[in-house]
Amino acid sequence: MTEMPRVVVFAVGNESRGDDGVGPGLLRLLEPALPAGGRAVLDFQLQVEHALELGDADLALFVDASCGLEAPFAFYEIGPEAAASSFTHALSPSAVLAVFRRIEQLAPPPAFVLGIRASRFELGQGLSPGAAADLDCALEFARELMAVPDPVAWRVHVGDRPGIA
Repeated sequence: MTEMPRVVVFAVGNESRGDDGVGPGLLRLLEPALPAGGRAVLDFQLQVEHALELGDADLALFVDASCGLEAPFAFYEIGPEAAASSFTHALSPSAVLAVFRRIEQLAPPPAFVLGIRASRFELGQGLSPGAAADLDCALEFARELMAVPDPVAWRVHVGDRPGIA
């Protein structure tokens, strides 16, 4: 019997800032569907310390609000890329992978981004009706991913249907 791949899901966002809450909202609903050994990480922004969460992971998914999408969500694979500036606390998912590679001297696990369409970020507001509907679409898709936690299977979904860029 083969062991289930260990998946780590990073959700980034602030539920007090309107549509920025789609990442945390999705994670809260997705957590029961995580495969055995899966782990959820929630924070306002990605930082260098998050690279440590990749240490025993076989697969990573980064979930966040995304501006400018025409579809409800975008799904794509990423690789390690250095941060543009060393003077910021916030990192991109690719920069987190690069930090992992640098400190562990190992290739990071395969990693993907699920960006959910967002347009309203006012302080003290909840999700807009559009973002709530887009979160539902992304949640259905994310549950499909968690049912088959395999990078080869996930790559098949990159760009194959509406809602995926």
